[in-house]
Amino acid sequence: MEREPDKFKKANKIYRDIAPYVGLGMQLGLTVTIMAFIGVWLDDKFDTKPVLTIVCSLFGVFAGMYNFIKSVTKAGKK
Repeated sequence: MEREPDKFKKANKIYRDIAPYVGLGMQLGLTVTIMAFIGVWLDDKFDTKPVLTIVCSLFGVFAGMYNFIKSVTKAGKK
């Protein structure tokens, strides 16, 4: 049977290993959402519905994916 401190050491190591990846999904979703809202606001302001919403949303997807891939490759090298 394992001792309690050994269990905690294993759990701490697991949490340290996954910590860099925990917030990446939320960050990706927030980037897309914020850019979509900016696009909606710009469409209302310039009366260009739905052009700027689509453009800003796609920019948010590409920017979010770029940041996601960059963060994962950077964390993978460590």
